[in-house]
Amino acid sequence: MKPIRLSFLLAALCVSIGASGQQFNDKFRQLEELLPTPGSTRTASGAPGHAYWQQRADYAIRATLDEASRSIAGEGAVTYHNRSPDTLSYLWVQLDQNMFRADADNRSTATVPSREAWARAKTEADGLKFEQLRFAMESRSFDGGFKIDAVTDADGRPLKHVINKTMMRIDLPQPLQPGSSYRFKLAWRFNIPEVNVLGRRSGFERFDDADKNDLFEVAQWFPRMAAYYDATGWQNKQYLGDGEFTLEFGDYDVQLTVPADHVVASTGILQNPDTVLTSSQRERLRQAASATSPVMIVTQAEAELAEKTRSTSTRTWHFKAANVRDFAWASSRKFLWDAQGYKKGGTDVMAMSYYPKEANPLWGQYSTQAVIHTIDQYNKYAFDYPYPIAISVNGPVGGMEYPMISFNGQRPTKDKKTGEVTYSKRAKYGLIGVIIHEVGHNYFPMIVNSDERQWTWMDEGLNSFVQYLAEQAWEEGYPLVRGEPRNIVDYMRSTNQVPVMTNSESVTQRGSNAYAKPATALNILRETVLGRELFDFAFREYAQRWKFKRPTPADFFRTMEDASGTDLDWFWRGWFYTTDAVDVSIDGITEYGVSSKNPEIEKAWKKAQKDAEPVSITDQRNKGTLARRLDAHPELKDFYNEHDDFTVTNKDRNSFNETIDKLEPWEKALLTQGKHLYLVDFSNLGGLVTPLVLEIQLASGKKTIERIPAEVWRYSSKKITKLIVTDEPMVGLTQDPYWETADNDVSNNSWPRKMTPSRVELFKQERGGNDLMKDFGTKLKEPKADPKAAP
Repeated sequence: MKPIRLSFLLAALCVSIGASGQQFNDKFRQLEELLPTPGSTRTASGAPGHAYWQQRADYAIRATLDEASRSIAGEGAVTYHNRSPDTLSYLWVQLDQNMFRADADNRSTATVPSREAWARAKTEADGLKFEQLRFAMESRSFDGGFKIDAVTDADGRPLKHVINKTMMRIDLPQPLQPGSSYRFKLAWRFNIPEVNVLGRRSGFERFDDADKNDLFEVAQWFPRMAAYYDATGWQNKQYLGDGEFTLEFGDYDVQLTVPADHVVASTGILQNPDTVLTSSQRERLRQAASATSPVMIVTQAEAELAEKTRSTSTRTWHFKAANVRDFAWASSRKFLWDAQGYKKGGTDVMAMSYYPKEANPLWGQYSTQAVIHTIDQYNKYAFDYPYPIAISVNGPVGGMEYPMISFNGQRPTKDKKTGEVTYSKRAKYGLIGVIIHEVGHNYFPMIVNSDERQWTWMDEGLNSFVQYLAEQAWEEGYPLVRGEPRNIVDYMRSTNQVPVMTNSESVTQRGSNAYAKPATALNILRETVLGRELFDFAFREYAQRWKFKRPTPADFFRTMEDASGTDLDWFWRGWFYTTDAVDVSIDGITEYGVSSKNPEIEKAWKKAQKDAEPVSITDQRNKGTLARRLDAHPELKDFYNEHDDFTVTNKDRNSFNETIDKLEPWEKALLTQGKHLYLVDFSNLGGLVTPLVLEIQLASGKKTIERIPAEVWRYSSKKITKLIVTDEPMVGLTQDPYWETADNDVSNNSWPRKMTPSRVELFKQERGGNDLMKDFGTKLKEPKADPKAAP
């Protein structure tokens, strides 16, 4: 850079210069115009108000699993408590199994990405998969959905009801007054979908082993009360598959009748261990409560023995769960079962894992340990885990959460020829990660009970963020997937985006939008914007305020600001309401030195600058070759041949002395400090305002970090000029040196510009392809016998 001497004018130091003539785009405009008006139920601070209320629903259910037909039949009673100030003339009930009906909106509204992506696929990764076409065919023929056999009042009198796809309205005989309760009964049945064929969040898995056993993971298995709350009224938006569940808290009394040789994992506390467990299993459970490592409750040998026969009798497992918003369970004779107690602070929990032998050795080593690790870490950032049970089940569902129980995928692979069992690094950390994530969902949204049908990010994004923190505490160098700013930049560059504040059923690129982007945003908020102390206090305050209650986005935004004492409207607006990206460019730098006004110094400095200029090509070629008259006639020389524009005159000296005499001592001191001043031009190319994190490299090799809040952009969100002052010459400047702001183009982040190294792959040219004559003469191989084919 070319240094410039700065004549000292005080106004010149007022530097954070906005580009003139720009159309003002206020990135710091307050969110109050977008957020709902606070009131007595939800305050402006983000806390529940003095008039906050929420409904409640208690369930008593009996259900039977028919293994042969792979179906469930159930009956039960619901007691609905109207704690709202409103009179209700009807109730809405969720029938989520109806998503599996052949005529479901989930099926009829499905589309393909594009004709080109499907019909003109270049590789296997791009093309239509066998599984996708099978799903399309099977979903048309599967007899799915609830068959509602009865809807009656407590005395058995039929209640008028209307089924609207995945919702059912029950018309009440009399309006339900505030503070009143109503009890009604239901009877239903449904066929269980096969997860590997029809997908989604529950179902069965068939094992192609000699004994042809199944494993059942059962959820959305009973008609569940829809939520009714102050911000929405009835949340009866249809279930299309992506917007998960919005539910009320309640107590559950559930009896599950299954084949007598099955082991059941479930939400809640087992009420009848004496009748469903052996004395040895009960003793092992007792030992597990105080064990320092997982204890096998059902061993692999016991599970393998159970697999070889099928009981023709049944057994009923009885569970109770208090103050939960849902209930799920799993059942199979294939289950191994291990357990370990964990007690710390206000948490006293039995961590347990259920898995088939095919999941070992991964599951026996890592699952229950990961459950305990999750609770230990999440307690730090939210609240003490309040439930007595935490379960991880291995089955066909890759990852899904319910109160006290989660369904998790990942297994080792078995070589078909050698029988050797191995697992990849991806499988190992995928298992640990999915267990942390799904068990972590007990906090968000099973306890901090956000409206999943409306906002996916409120549970998935927040949970993915705390998962990111918990994974770091597992081991150094853990292969983090979501949360690191550098990992989100490809998504932030993409074009097929919608804002995070998009309804759950309309989100595109769901994993990046609802999981990774909000998790990354919160990480940036913690590390770069607020700092860990302020952030952790505010985040925990949010969790504490809203546990066992239903927060909205506004409650989260307002609580984080209220508890941190920081206006974050610019942050929520940019990260959650837009698809803007971070891309800050260093456009130019000019160096200034403060003029000392001393002619001896200043003219010498100017001469040095002149001497440092390149010698013109003409002067270079004339040197030593051009005969000059002055050289031949020295008598032509005069005063101006001895002096130039840089000669200091007495007039210069007198003027300097007069000027200095007029200055105050502090003004004189500024002239002699020898500071280096740099004006740096920054452009916000991505649109998302962000703090500046500047690494300043000095001539001595010393590096310093200067952190500048995002408010530096408040007067001009597109271009700013910033003054940097150093004690010695600056030789390098980098914006975001640690890649902590998710800047999507780091090539423009440095001065001087840095080259980006890369590699190019060379490929051998293929010759002689598509030889029909050669292919025709190729020896035909005998097809392998199909072991599944009928004899």
